[in-house]
Amino acid sequence: MTGANGIRSAAIAGVVGASLALAACDDQTGSSPIRPVLSVVARTSTTQTIGPFAGSIEPRYTVVLGFQVFGRLISRDVNVGDAVTKGETLATIDPAVQEIAVRSAQASLDSAQAQLTTVQATEERQRTLLEQRVIAQAQFDLTEQNRAAAAANVTQAKDRLAKAQDELGYTQLRSPIDGVVTARRAEVGQTVTAGQAIVTVARPDVREAVFDIPDALASALPPAAAFTVVWELSPSFSVVGHVREIAPEADPTTRTRRVRLTLDNPPDVFLLGTTVLVSRTADTAPRIDLPITALVEHDGKAMVWVVDPRTLQVALREVKLAGRDATMISVSSGLAAGDRVVVAGVHSLSPGQAVKILEASQ
Repeated sequence: MTGANGIRSAAIAGVVGASLALAACDDQTGSSPIRPVLSVVARTSTTQTIGPFAGSIEPRYTVVLGFQVFGRLISRDVNVGDAVTKGETLATIDPAVQEIAVRSAQASLDSAQAQLTTVQATEERQRTLLEQRVIAQAQFDLTEQNRAAAAANVTQAKDRLAKAQDELGYTQLRSPIDGVVTARRAEVGQTVTAGQAIVTVARPDVREAVFDIPDALASALPPAAAFTVVWELSPSFSVVGHVREIAPEADPTTRTRRVRLTLDNPPDVFLLGTTVLVSRTADTAPRIDLPITALVEHDGKAMVWVVDPRTLQVALREVKLAGRDATMISVSSGLAAGDRVVVAGVHSLSPGQAVKILEASQ
């Protein structure tokens, strides 16, 4: 019995040892573990959409108004949003200084005209005396010169009076157009200088969409490029807009450029200040768009991991890029529609590695 038990124990020990050795061998020569990955199915695109960009409806024609003379603001007759008509008074400054100037100029004119009347009467008398040979020609010539000087003084006084009256009129700020007040920049009691902005008036009949676009995209826009402008609150209200103006320089902080669109018959809901969404869709050469996280760069080559649908193993494939930005790459060749491409964890894979497609993959 003891001998049989010893033989049985030895046999069991041998089997266990062989199993451990085989397991150790498997650990050393076995394949890599199956790795779960996120992936997408490549789809060919023949159009490109940029945007949407947030923008607003603004007037094309805007007038910033200010007084042509300095003074203290004593009234501001309009507020932001008020509709005004051409010639309507918008604000007034204290006219005391200008009124004094008008009275002074009027007094100077009256004095000059009185002097001219006196000189003219003297000239007529001396003309009669000259004809009667009572006075010399030289004396009459001097009188004519005095009359001419007096007439010039009257003309000069009239010009001063006209200027003073104009400056008195400048104490009232009037709208040069029919429009809507979009800004006010001074309050009653404030002393304003000549040319200082007081009120901004805009024409509401000519509206355009204004938005900012990245510098690189702005540089690639063709002349008069068409955009779709959609009301933010209801996409059912939309209109086509064409590029009218692109800012020549990018904003130094945001690196964006301002674009202004001429709108084709905008709906009534596109009021000044309305927020809109602006986008553009254009035909392009066939390409496949992928997240930037799918890209593997090696020895100056662009590559992606492609999953074999039969074996679920990955292989690196070189691709040619048509473009890239901070979030996406555009592949022009090297992939076909339907290829499954790994888009996450690309730097932890090895050729031939088996993967598991997660449900979140598309």
